[in-house]
Amino acid sequence: MGLRTYILKRIFFSFVILYFVITVNFIIFMLMPGDPVSMLASQMKLKEPEMIEAVTKAFGLDQPIHVRYVKYVINMVTGQFGYSYVTRRPIASEIGMRLQNTLVLCIPPEIFSVIIGIVLGVIAANKRGKLIDSASVVTSIIGWSLPVYWMAMQFILIFAYQLGWFPPGHSVPMYWRYLPPQTIWEDWGTRLWHLVLPWTTLFLWSYGGYLLLTRAQMLECITEDYVVTARAKGFKERTVLFKHTLKNALLPIITEAAVYFGFMLGGAIITEQVFKYPGLGWWIWQSIGYRDYPALQAIFFIIAICVIIANFIADLLYGVIDPRVKYG
Repeated sequence: MGLRTYILKRIFFSFVILYFVITVNFIIFMLMPGDPVSMLASQMKLKEPEMIEAVTKAFGLDQPIHVRYVKYVINMVTGQFGYSYVTRRPIASEIGMRLQNTLVLCIPPEIFSVIIGIVLGVIAANKRGKLIDSASVVTSIIGWSLPVYWMAMQFILIFAYQLGWFPPGHSVPMYWRYLPPQTIWEDWGTRLWHLVLPWTTLFLWSYGGYLLLTRAQMLECITEDYVVTARAKGFKERTVLFKHTLKNALLPIITEAAVYFGFMLGGAIITEQVFKYPGLGWWIWQSIGYRDYPALQAIFFIIAICVIIANFIADLLYGVIDPRVKYG
């Protein structure tokens, strides 16, 4: 099987998986407890049966389940996610408003986590049993095992309230509603200042996983014959570690990074909730509380697409990094 055939086959199965995800997503929300009509009536302060019936028809909740399923599949595929129960605005526009915040929040710390985790993992494996190895493992385990919300609250308590170095939350100051920034430097500088604590929280929580995974894979590869041969040929230790050993240890790390990037659009739910950061994660939390099922269905559908695409790219990267991987 050639690369082209493999890609076509994976694309076909990706669509099959996506349809399965759409169906399961629909079933899950149909079985969810609670009545969204009652929630809507309570939020909109509707008491007359005629008004409640009008709202039910407006959101299509009075139609048979098979009709709703067909419309749901068509809407998901075409990107017409409908309207939010809470804001009554198009869900696509709601996602667009929060997507950029989530990307800015999640991408930079994840990139630094991957790079620093891999580098420190290689060094720790090369210095196995020494102080730098023990220190790296202990600190990574502590950062990886501590609850994210606890680290976030400690950063807010120490650096925001006690020291006053950073703002405690939000993406922009509250007073910007009345006094917007005057220059682009003030705009971006203030936004970055609000991101320091969330970025630090996500970095400290995620880099340890990459460090431990890299260290474990390097220890498996570092005693292989090709590594011994490379050292016998007189290659520099840096070349042996990063060009020969790490290249063969990267496959599980790529898988781990692909899974995280796939779920990244869902946002860092806990981190966004603690810092009151207006991203997709915070919106998911609010949508759960308000039983905003259309919003949750749209977000989970987008997350599923991202996970499928990320795993597809990871499979292609396997063959680029490791020539032993054959698409057949």
